[in-house]
Amino acid sequence: MDHEKIANALKSVLADSYSLYFKTQNFHWNVTGPNFKSLHGLFEEQYTDLANAIDEIAERIRWLGQKVPGSLKFYSDLTSISSSDEHADSATMIRELIKGQDLVIKTLKATLTIARTFDDEGTCDLLIARIKTHEKNSWILKSSM
Repeated sequence: MDHEKIANALKSVLADSYSLYFKTQNFHWNVTGPNFKSLHGLFEEQYTDLANAIDEIAERIRWLGQKVPGSLKFYSDLTSISSSDEHADSATMIRELIKGQDLVIKTLKATLTIARTFDDEGTCDLLIARIKTHEKNSWILKSSM
């Protein structure tokens, strides 16, 4: 098993997860409008889940024997998630979060391919669970439009 290759792929998952966490939390703080209460709560649920996932992903990177990067610059350089606009309306926030969920799914699937190549069942299990969570989050957001 190539621990370094798997860990490097997981670092991309970590960067996207952190970026989506920041975006979701920012939207939680700044959402307004007639759906404020439901969206405020939904965004909190999703960023809380991301916070827990970030820790699990980081611990998997450590299990693979690699250090976990801890700088925002590292994450911003590696992520595929765009920055958030705290002035966006709620419909734009939802569209941005759907796009973010879908981008994380793409990164998770690419990392899953690498983990499968090296028969890393533990990482595969983590990634599959995260794919299912992000698919559900995307569906819930789409249903909120």
